[in-house]
Amino acid sequence: MTDLLDRVHRFRQGNTWIFSTMLLSALISLTASFVLSVDAVALAADPNVGLSCNINATISCGTVGKSWQASLFGFPNAFLGLIAEPVVITIAVASLAKVKFPRGFMLAAQIVYTLGVIFAYWLFYEAMFNIGALCPWCLLVTLSTTLVFTSLTHVNIRDNNLFLSPKLQATLSAGLRMGLDAMIVTVWLAAVVSLIFWKYGMAVFA
Repeated sequence: MTDLLDRVHRFRQGNTWIFSTMLLSALISLTASFVLSVDAVALAADPNVGLSCNINATISCGTVGKSWQASLFGFPNAFLGLIAEPVVITIAVASLAKVKFPRGFMLAAQIVYTLGVIFAYWLFYEAMFNIGALCPWCLLVTLSTTLVFTSLTHVNIRDNNLFLSPKLQATLSAGLRMGLDAMIVTVWLAAVVSLIFWKYGMAVFA
């Protein structure tokens, strides 16, 4: 059993697991961003268009897409995903091919994607509590962005790319060895799902 756990631990710490997770998550996010971009163009042409993900009053891409939050910078937010995710995909594919990026580059990627995940959760908060509707594709972007962020953070802590103090680096590295990152991600995503059902209950299935 100890040997099995050790092998699982080494696999989770390896590039194959980390960058495959990052690649799959980025591909999902890119697909969702593409669909949201198409929907945004359709809504711009006809605000009353019936989108396939307008399921009910709670699950409605159209309601979210017509809000001011959906175009915070003057264009559909989904366009940002079309720009950012190919970069993440490139990093993941290159890393799986054993390319090692400079520490400064990986630090910059961490900073940019941290801003991205903050933006994703701001949009999630706005949809939950101000817009009053949820978009399935937006939720998929939130999920995949979370997984990309945590995968990127994992590898940057593992490889000491964040220029942290020796004490903090040692503490975070110990947390990775203990598998605390997997527990944090599980609790994090469970909290998101719980929050949705706490706010809307079974209305998401109505």
